[in-house]
Amino acid sequence: MTEQPYLSVNDYDYDLPDTLIARYPLEQRSASKLLYLPAGAAPQDRLFAELPDLLNAGDLIVFNDTKVMKARLFGQKDTGGKVEVLVERLTDEVEFTQGHAHVALCHVRASKAPKLGQTLLLADGAIQCEMIGRQENLFVLSFTKPILPDLEQYGELPIPPYFERHADETDNTRYQTVFHDPTKLASVAAPTASLHFDDAILQQLQDKGIRSAFVTLHVGAGTFAPVKTDNLLNHTMHSEYAELPQTTADLINETHRNGNAVIAVGTTVTRVLETAYQQTVTDSSPLSAWSGDTEIFIYPGFKFGVIDRLITNFHLPKSTLLMLVSAFAGKANIEQVYQHAVTQQYRFFSYGDAMLLDRLTPV
Repeated sequence: MTEQPYLSVNDYDYDLPDTLIARYPLEQRSASKLLYLPAGAAPQDRLFAELPDLLNAGDLIVFNDTKVMKARLFGQKDTGGKVEVLVERLTDEVEFTQGHAHVALCHVRASKAPKLGQTLLLADGAIQCEMIGRQENLFVLSFTKPILPDLEQYGELPIPPYFERHADETDNTRYQTVFHDPTKLASVAAPTASLHFDDAILQQLQDKGIRSAFVTLHVGAGTFAPVKTDNLLNHTMHSEYAELPQTTADLINETHRNGNAVIAVGTTVTRVLETAYQQTVTDSSPLSAWSGDTEIFIYPGFKFGVIDRLITNFHLPKSTLLMLVSAFAGKANIEQVYQHAVTQQYRFFSYGDAMLLDRLTPV
Protein backbone atom coordinates (compact mmCIF):
# COMPACT_ATOMS: atom_id res chain seq x y z
CA MET A 1 0.00 0.00 0.00
CA THR A 2 1.35 3.42 -0.98
CA GLU A 3 1.75 5.74 1.98
CA GLN A 4 -0.34 8.90 1.71
CA PRO A 5 1.68 12.16 1.51
CA TYR A 6 1.63 14.21 4.69
CA LEU A 7 2.20 17.91 5.24
CA SER A 8 1.74 19.01 8.84
CA VAL A 9 -0.24 22.17 9.47
CA ASN A 10 1.94 22.69 12.55
CA ASP A 11 4.86 23.41 10.23
CA TYR A 12 3.12 26.66 9.33
CA ASP A 13 2.83 28.04 12.84
CA TYR A 14 4.69 30.95 14.36
CA ASP A 15 4.59 33.03 17.52
CA LEU A 16 3.11 36.51 17.15
CA PRO A 17 2.88 39.03 19.99
CA ASP A 18 -0.66 40.38 20.28
CA THR A 19 0.71 43.93 20.13
CA LEU A 20 1.75 43.40 16.49
CA ILE A 21 -1.80 42.75 15.27
CA ALA A 22 -2.91 45.88 13.43
CA ARG A 23 -6.51 46.42 14.56
CA TYR A 24 -6.80 49.91 13.04
CA PRO A 25 -5.44 51.38 9.81
CA LEU A 26 -2.65 53.93 9.66
CA GLU A 27 -3.64 57.51 8.91
CA GLN A 28 -2.41 57.19 5.33
CA ARG A 29 -2.88 54.06 3.18
CA SER A 30 0.62 54.09 1.72
CA ALA A 31 2.38 54.82 5.03
CA SER A 32 2.98 51.13 5.75
CA LYS A 33 6.33 49.45 5.80
CA LEU A 34 7.27 47.09 2.97
CA LEU A 35 9.42 44.03 3.54
CA TYR A 36 11.04 43.14 0.20
CA LEU A 37 12.35 39.61 -0.34
CA PRO A 38 14.40 39.38 -3.56
CA ALA A 39 14.89 35.89 -4.97
CA GLY A 40 17.97 34.34 -3.39
CA ALA A 41 18.78 37.37 -1.23
CA ALA A 42 18.22 38.68 2.27
CA PRO A 43 15.05 40.59 3.14
CA GLN A 44 15.13 44.37 2.88
CA ASP A 45 13.25 46.82 5.09
CA ARG A 46 11.60 49.36 2.82
CA LEU A 47 8.56 51.63 2.80
CA PHE A 48 5.45 50.92 0.77
CA ALA A 49 5.83 54.35 -0.82
CA GLU A 50 9.04 53.01 -2.41
CA LEU A 51 7.14 50.31 -4.34
CA PRO A 52 7.38 52.09 -7.73
CA ASP A 53 11.18 52.06 -7.35
CA LEU A 54 11.15 48.26 -7.02
CA LEU A 55 9.15 47.61 -10.20
CA ASN A 56 10.17 48.11 -13.82
CA ALA A 57 8.67 49.92 -16.79
CA GLY A 58 6.69 47.43 -18.84
CA ASP A 59 5.68 45.36 -15.81
CA LEU A 60 2.00 44.62 -15.22
CA ILE A 61 0.38 44.91 -11.79
CA VAL A 62 -2.93 43.08 -11.33
CA PHE A 63 -5.59 44.10 -8.78
CA ASN A 64 -8.84 42.59 -7.50
CA ASP A 65 -11.68 45.07 -8.12
CA THR A 66 -14.30 43.51 -5.82
CA LYS A 67 -16.18 45.58 -3.24
CA VAL A 68 -16.94 44.51 0.34
CA MET A 69 -20.59 44.24 1.38
CA LYS A 70 -21.83 45.45 4.75
CA ALA A 71 -22.65 41.82 5.21
CA ARG A 72 -23.15 41.48 9.00
CA LEU A 73 -26.68 41.84 10.40
CA PHE A 74 -28.01 41.51 13.95
CA GLY A 75 -31.50 40.64 15.14
CA GLN A 76 -33.57 37.83 16.56
CA LYS A 77 -35.50 34.74 15.60
CA ASP A 78 -39.29 34.93 15.62
CA THR A 79 -39.09 32.94 18.85
CA GLY A 80 -37.05 35.73 20.47
CA GLY A 81 -33.51 34.33 20.54
CA LYS A 82 -30.70 36.63 19.44
CA VAL A 83 -29.11 35.93 16.07
CA GLU A 84 -26.20 37.23 14.00
CA VAL A 85 -26.20 36.75 10.24
CA LEU A 86 -23.20 37.08 7.94
CA VAL A 87 -24.16 37.08 4.27
CA GLU A 88 -21.56 34.92 2.53
CA ARG A 89 -22.88 34.84 -0.99
CA LEU A 90 -25.86 36.09 -2.97
CA THR A 91 -27.49 33.46 -5.17
CA ASP A 92 -30.76 32.65 -6.89
CA GLU A 93 -29.43 29.42 -8.33
CA VAL A 94 -29.92 27.00 -5.44
CA GLU A 95 -32.24 24.37 -6.88
CA PHE A 96 -34.74 24.37 -4.01
CA THR A 97 -35.23 28.15 -4.00
CA GLN A 98 -37.39 28.48 -7.10
CA GLY A 99 -39.83 31.30 -6.52
CA HIS A 100 -37.58 33.08 -4.01
CA ALA A 101 -36.09 36.13 -5.72
CA HIS A 102 -33.69 37.25 -3.02
CA VAL A 103 -31.69 34.34 -1.69
CA ALA A 104 -28.36 34.32 0.14
CA LEU A 105 -26.05 31.73 1.62
CA CYS A 106 -25.27 32.88 5.15
CA HIS A 107 -23.43 32.05 8.32
CA VAL A 108 -25.80 32.20 11.28
CA ARG A 109 -24.75 32.49 14.92
CA ALA A 110 -27.39 31.77 17.56
CA SER A 111 -27.74 29.79 20.76
CA LYS A 112 -29.86 27.36 18.73
CA ALA A 113 -29.71 27.12 14.96
CA PRO A 114 -32.84 28.36 13.18
CA LYS A 115 -35.18 25.63 11.96
CA LEU A 116 -36.46 25.11 8.45
CA GLY A 117 -39.20 27.64 7.75
CA GLN A 118 -38.30 29.87 10.69
CA THR A 119 -38.37 33.66 10.26
CA LEU A 120 -35.48 35.89 11.29
CA LEU A 121 -36.14 39.54 12.15
CA LEU A 122 -33.00 41.58 11.49
CA ALA A 123 -32.15 45.27 11.98
CA ASP A 124 -35.04 45.80 14.42
CA GLY A 125 -37.40 44.09 12.00
CA ALA A 126 -36.50 46.22 8.96
CA ILE A 127 -35.21 43.06 7.27
CA GLN A 128 -37.07 39.76 7.36
CA CYS A 129 -35.96 36.44 5.97
CA GLU A 130 -36.90 32.80 6.13
CA MET A 131 -34.56 29.83 6.61
CA ILE A 132 -35.34 27.63 3.60
CA GLY A 133 -32.45 25.16 3.59
CA ARG A 134 -28.82 24.29 4.27
CA GLN A 135 -25.82 24.07 2.01
CA GLU A 136 -23.05 22.39 3.98
CA ASN A 137 -22.24 24.75 6.87
CA LEU A 138 -24.24 27.64 5.42
CA PHE A 139 -27.90 28.54 5.88
CA VAL A 140 -29.99 29.38 2.83
CA LEU A 141 -32.04 32.47 3.70
CA SER A 142 -34.82 33.91 1.54
CA PHE A 143 -35.35 37.66 2.01
CA THR A 144 -38.63 39.45 1.39
CA LYS A 145 -37.02 42.20 -0.73
CA PRO A 146 -33.71 42.91 -2.50
CA ILE A 147 -30.97 42.52 0.05
CA LEU A 148 -28.13 44.75 -1.20
CA PRO A 149 -29.87 48.10 -0.49
CA ASP A 150 -30.78 46.85 2.99
CA LEU A 151 -27.23 45.70 3.64
CA GLU A 152 -25.93 49.12 2.68
CA GLN A 153 -28.45 50.82 5.00
CA TYR A 154 -28.54 48.46 7.99
CA GLY A 155 -25.55 46.16 7.71
CA GLU A 156 -22.17 46.33 9.40
CA LEU A 157 -18.91 45.89 7.51
CA PRO A 158 -17.60 42.39 8.33
CA ILE A 159 -14.12 43.29 9.54
CA PRO A 160 -11.92 40.34 10.56
CA PRO A 161 -12.63 38.62 13.90
CA TYR A 162 -9.10 39.26 15.18
CA PHE A 163 -9.84 43.00 15.25
CA GLU A 164 -11.92 42.17 18.35
CA ARG A 165 -14.21 45.14 17.80
CA HIS A 166 -17.17 46.31 15.74
CA ALA A 167 -16.68 48.21 12.49
CA ASP A 168 -16.72 52.00 12.67
CA GLU A 169 -16.96 54.83 10.13
CA THR A 170 -13.24 54.65 9.41
CA ASP A 171 -13.58 51.02 8.33
CA ASN A 172 -16.35 51.93 5.90
CA THR A 173 -13.73 53.78 3.88
CA ARG A 174 -10.44 52.13 4.74
CA TYR A 175 -11.60 48.51 4.48
CA GLN A 176 -12.41 49.19 0.80
CA THR A 177 -9.86 49.66 -1.98
CA VAL A 178 -9.65 53.03 -3.75
CA PHE A 179 -10.26 51.32 -7.13
CA HIS A 180 -13.13 48.94 -6.29
CA ASP A 181 -15.89 48.51 -8.85
CA PRO A 182 -19.18 49.51 -7.15
CA THR A 183 -21.08 47.09 -9.39
CA LYS A 184 -19.09 44.18 -7.93
CA LEU A 185 -20.46 44.45 -4.40
CA ALA A 186 -20.16 40.82 -3.29
CA SER A 187 -17.19 40.26 -0.94
CA VAL A 188 -17.29 39.72 2.81
CA ALA A 189 -13.61 40.55 3.25
CA ALA A 190 -11.30 43.01 1.55
CA PRO A 191 -8.42 42.07 -0.77
CA THR A 192 -6.19 43.51 1.91
CA ALA A 193 -2.90 43.80 0.02
CA SER A 194 -4.67 46.40 -2.13
CA LEU A 195 -5.55 48.58 0.86
CA HIS A 196 -2.04 50.08 0.76
CA PHE A 197 -2.61 51.68 -2.63
CA ASP A 198 -3.74 55.29 -2.82
CA ASP A 199 -4.20 57.55 -5.84
CA ALA A 200 -0.68 58.96 -5.53
CA ILE A 201 0.99 55.52 -5.66
CA LEU A 202 -1.21 54.46 -8.59
CA GLN A 203 -0.21 57.62 -10.48
CA GLN A 204 3.49 57.03 -9.78
CA LEU A 205 3.21 53.49 -11.14
CA GLN A 206 1.52 54.77 -14.28
CA ASP A 207 4.09 57.54 -14.75
CA LYS A 208 6.88 54.95 -14.63
CA GLY A 209 5.26 52.91 -17.39
CA ILE A 210 3.94 50.15 -15.16
CA ARG A 211 0.57 49.04 -16.48
CA SER A 212 -2.34 47.84 -14.37
CA ALA A 213 -5.20 45.42 -14.93
CA PHE A 214 -8.04 43.90 -12.96
CA VAL A 215 -9.54 40.56 -12.08
CA THR A 216 -12.44 39.85 -9.74
CA LEU A 217 -12.63 37.45 -6.83
CA HIS A 218 -15.49 37.80 -4.38
CA VAL A 219 -13.81 37.02 -1.07
CA GLY A 220 -15.76 34.69 1.21
CA ALA A 221 -15.66 34.26 4.97
CA GLY A 222 -13.76 31.05 4.35
CA THR A 223 -10.64 33.16 3.95
CA PHE A 224 -10.57 33.35 7.78
CA ALA A 225 -11.42 29.66 8.31
CA PRO A 226 -8.70 27.72 10.12
CA VAL A 227 -7.26 24.50 8.75
CA LYS A 228 -8.92 21.85 10.90
CA THR A 229 -6.92 18.81 9.79
CA ASP A 230 -3.45 17.85 11.01
CA ASN A 231 -2.52 16.87 7.46
CA LEU A 232 -3.11 19.98 5.37
CA LEU A 233 -3.58 17.76 2.30
CA ASN A 234 -6.89 16.65 3.84
CA HIS A 235 -8.12 20.26 4.11
CA THR A 236 -11.19 21.16 2.03
CA MET A 237 -10.67 24.56 0.45
CA HIS A 238 -13.52 27.07 0.41
CA SER A 239 -15.08 28.06 -2.92
CA GLU A 240 -15.11 31.63 -4.23
CA TYR A 241 -16.40 33.14 -7.48
CA ALA A 242 -13.66 34.55 -9.72
CA GLU A 243 -13.37 36.16 -13.11
CA LEU A 244 -10.46 36.88 -15.47
CA PRO A 245 -11.46 39.25 -18.32
CA GLN A 246 -9.94 38.70 -21.76
CA THR A 247 -8.44 42.20 -21.68
CA THR A 248 -6.42 41.27 -18.59
CA ALA A 249 -5.41 37.90 -20.04
CA ASP A 250 -4.15 39.67 -23.18
CA LEU A 251 -2.10 42.12 -21.11
CA ILE A 252 -0.56 39.26 -19.13
CA ASN A 253 0.39 37.37 -22.30
CA GLU A 254 1.87 40.52 -23.85
CA THR A 255 3.83 41.32 -20.67
CA HIS A 256 5.42 37.88 -20.61
CA ARG A 257 6.19 37.98 -24.35
CA ASN A 258 8.07 41.22 -23.72
CA GLY A 259 10.08 39.67 -20.88
CA ASN A 260 8.47 41.73 -18.14
CA ALA A 261 6.98 40.69 -14.82
CA VAL A 262 3.37 40.11 -13.81
CA ILE A 263 2.83 41.28 -10.22
CA ALA A 264 -0.20 39.95 -8.35
CA VAL A 265 -1.57 42.22 -5.64
CA GLY A 266 -2.68 39.75 -3.03
CA THR A 267 -3.51 36.10 -2.68
CA THR A 268 -6.97 36.64 -4.20
CA VAL A 269 -5.43 37.76 -7.50
CA THR A 270 -3.03 34.83 -7.29
CA ARG A 271 -5.95 32.42 -6.90
CA VAL A 272 -7.73 33.87 -9.94
CA LEU A 273 -4.72 33.88 -12.24
CA GLU A 274 -3.40 30.46 -11.34
CA THR A 275 -6.86 28.89 -11.57
CA ALA A 276 -7.38 30.46 -15.00
CA TYR A 277 -3.98 29.15 -16.05
CA GLN A 278 -4.93 25.61 -15.09
CA GLN A 279 -8.30 25.94 -16.84
CA THR A 280 -7.31 27.63 -20.10
CA VAL A 281 -3.63 27.14 -20.93
CA THR A 282 -2.40 24.23 -23.01
CA ASP A 283 0.88 23.72 -24.83
CA SER A 284 -0.48 25.58 -27.85
CA SER A 285 -2.77 28.18 -26.27
CA PRO A 286 -2.10 31.31 -24.22
CA LEU A 287 -3.89 32.41 -21.05
CA SER A 288 -7.47 33.39 -21.86
CA ALA A 289 -10.64 34.63 -20.19
CA TRP A 290 -12.20 32.45 -17.50
CA SER A 291 -14.90 32.74 -14.88
CA GLY A 292 -16.37 30.37 -12.31
CA ASP A 293 -15.81 29.06 -8.82
CA THR A 294 -12.29 28.37 -7.66
CA GLU A 295 -11.27 26.00 -4.89
CA ILE A 296 -7.58 26.11 -5.72
CA PHE A 297 -5.32 25.19 -2.80
CA ILE A 298 -1.75 26.42 -3.26
CA TYR A 299 0.87 24.92 -0.98
CA PRO A 300 4.61 24.08 -1.32
CA GLY A 301 5.24 22.05 -4.44
CA PHE A 302 2.73 24.04 -6.50
CA LYS A 303 3.98 25.10 -9.93
CA PHE A 304 3.05 28.69 -10.73
CA GLY A 305 2.15 29.48 -14.32
CA VAL A 306 1.42 33.22 -14.33
CA ILE A 307 2.68 35.44 -11.52
CA ASP A 308 6.30 36.50 -11.17
CA ARG A 309 6.07 38.70 -8.06
CA LEU A 310 3.56 38.98 -5.25
CA ILE A 311 2.53 41.89 -3.05
CA THR A 312 0.82 40.62 0.08
CA ASN A 313 0.30 41.24 3.78
CA PHE A 314 1.42 39.07 6.69
CA HIS A 315 -0.93 36.13 7.19
CA LEU A 316 -2.30 34.23 10.18
CA PRO A 317 -0.43 31.24 11.60
CA LYS A 318 -1.51 27.86 10.18
CA SER A 319 -3.53 29.56 7.44
CA THR A 320 -3.85 28.47 3.83
CA LEU A 321 -2.58 31.92 2.82
CA LEU A 322 0.66 31.34 4.70
CA MET A 323 1.00 28.09 2.77
CA LEU A 324 0.43 29.95 -0.50
CA VAL A 325 3.23 32.46 0.10
CA SER A 326 5.48 29.59 1.26
CA ALA A 327 4.85 27.88 -2.06
CA PHE A 328 5.69 31.08 -3.93
CA ALA A 329 8.83 32.27 -2.14
CA GLY A 330 9.99 29.10 -0.38
CA LYS A 331 8.98 27.85 3.03
CA ALA A 332 12.38 28.48 4.66
CA ASN A 333 12.50 31.98 3.20
CA ILE A 334 9.05 32.82 4.51
CA GLU A 335 9.97 31.55 7.97
CA GLN A 336 13.02 33.82 7.92
CA VAL A 337 10.96 36.79 6.72
CA TYR A 338 8.29 36.36 9.38
CA GLN A 339 10.89 36.08 12.14
CA HIS A 340 12.51 39.24 10.81
CA ALA A 341 9.14 41.00 10.69
CA VAL A 342 8.38 40.12 14.31
CA THR A 343 11.81 41.29 15.44
CA GLN A 344 11.47 44.55 13.53
CA GLN A 345 7.91 45.00 14.84
CA TYR A 346 6.06 45.04 11.56
CA ARG A 347 2.28 45.30 11.80
CA PHE A 348 0.42 42.09 10.92
CA PHE A 349 -2.76 41.01 9.11
CA SER A 350 -5.42 43.01 7.22
CA TYR A 351 -4.47 46.53 8.35
CA GLY A 352 -0.82 45.63 8.72
CA ASP A 353 2.33 46.15 6.67
CA ALA A 354 3.11 44.59 3.29
CA MET A 355 5.61 42.31 1.62
CA LEU A 356 6.95 42.21 -1.93
CA LEU A 357 8.03 38.67 -2.78
CA ASP A 358 9.94 37.42 -5.81
CA ARG A 359 9.05 33.93 -6.99
CA LEU A 360 11.50 31.28 -5.82
CA THR A 361 11.67 29.45 -9.14
CA PRO A 362 11.01 30.76 -12.67
CA VAL A 363 7.90 29.81 -14.65
